[in-house]
Amino acid sequence: MNIAFNEIQETIRMVQMESLDIRTVTMGINLKDCVDPDFEKMDQRVYDKITSYAKNLTSVAANVEKEYGIPIINKRISITPIAELLGHATKDEAVRLAKTLDKAARVLGVDFIGGYSALVHKAINKGDQVLLDALPEALSQTERVCGSVSVATTRSGINMEAVKQMGQVIQKASQLTKDQNGIACAKLVVFCNPVEDNPFMAGAFHGSGEGEAVINVGVSGPGVVLNALKRYPDADLGGVSDVIKKTAFKITRAGELIGRVVADRLNLPFGIMDLSLAPTNAMNDSVAEILEEIGLERVGTHGTIAALALMNDAVKKGGAMASSYVGGLSGAFIPVSEDNGMIKGIEDKSLSLDKLEAMTCVCSVGLDMIAVSGDASPASLSGLIADEMAIGMINKKTTAVRVIPVPGKEEGDMVEFGGLLGRAPVMGLNPFSSEKLIARSGRIPAPLQSLIN
Repeated sequence: MNIAFNEIQETIRMVQMESLDIRTVTMGINLKDCVDPDFEKMDQRVYDKITSYAKNLTSVAANVEKEYGIPIINKRISITPIAELLGHATKDEAVRLAKTLDKAARVLGVDFIGGYSALVHKAINKGDQVLLDALPEALSQTERVCGSVSVATTRSGINMEAVKQMGQVIQKASQLTKDQNGIACAKLVVFCNPVEDNPFMAGAFHGSGEGEAVINVGVSGPGVVLNALKRYPDADLGGVSDVIKKTAFKITRAGELIGRVVADRLNLPFGIMDLSLAPTNAMNDSVAEILEEIGLERVGTHGTIAALALMNDAVKKGGAMASSYVGGLSGAFIPVSEDNGMIKGIEDKSLSLDKLEAMTCVCSVGLDMIAVSGDASPASLSGLIADEMAIGMINKKTTAVRVIPVPGKEEGDMVEFGGLLGRAPVMGLNPFSSEKLIARSGRIPAPLQSLIN
């Protein structure tokens, strides 16, 4: 990549004054060749392969961070969906494998390892069911393991049996970590139309179309976009779009440079650059505050979805011009607990759960890091998931749910999760029942949009 001197100066400013960082450098690793009917052998092969491929990941990333002066916040690993390895395993063995993954992550010094996952959008096979049964214990007994379950796609419809089970899994995982505010649920995502090269947690896994190993990168740039917009307070909406596009271009260039250097030094191919704007609890590093700078008094008010659509589209356009290897989710995350502006919107009652759900029609992912009352029923959680899956299925986009029932907490309480996970006001679910809908089970058929051949 040819980087001009003025780009270097701009990058220095973005790092020092506007909270630009590389949110994650994620190594994807294929584990398919670790499958063995003898669990002991498979368990050891998984550990050996991960620790072999990623042995230098953290040290190389640290050196690149120091050399280039751009912070790399997280070093992560994504792996083949573990359900694909569990056809001969028991639930206890699946939990043990999760602990093996956690041990590997700890030894390597990586922040998270994602891929304790299953793809059940059309049906649940034996290995999938083992993983679903093991998920609550696996996530509650490990620190760095993240899981995800695909329950819907545009091409297959929504597997409502899987949706039903996930409501139960989430509630059980919450109860198993009730002394930690249900933190296990913060490491679990339910997907529609998941992507195979996502570098962000908790939903990352190394898809079947990926190679043996690869480096994928995700940046964090809300603060940079916000500060850029503040320099053009009188721009019309077309001008706002141009500012965001140009800023996304610069962020993408910086992120891909770092990703390619890390990949080269690890002697691995560079995979993709994920353009997603990922907020933090740092001052002025908020997607909600960008929307407010565009013209909203408070996020959630009328016009929020239009502003979010404008921002998301501009980010994609600017990033696509900067890189030929855009992938992952690429857009904007709206995690409540990780975004001070979102938290403020809920506290001021401008932002509701229904509005957040509507916003997911035009943003990257979905209902993310939302704390709900601890007494939420599994059926209500499943209904929330089903709604979000329907949005993704009909709109041919990725949507997801990462919701945390917090034991002992009620609507209006504030819950601390710590670190990048932040804090969140507890939101209430609709008091009316979804029980009959969820009990029907079966599969919601694929929509007409699936007939695209």
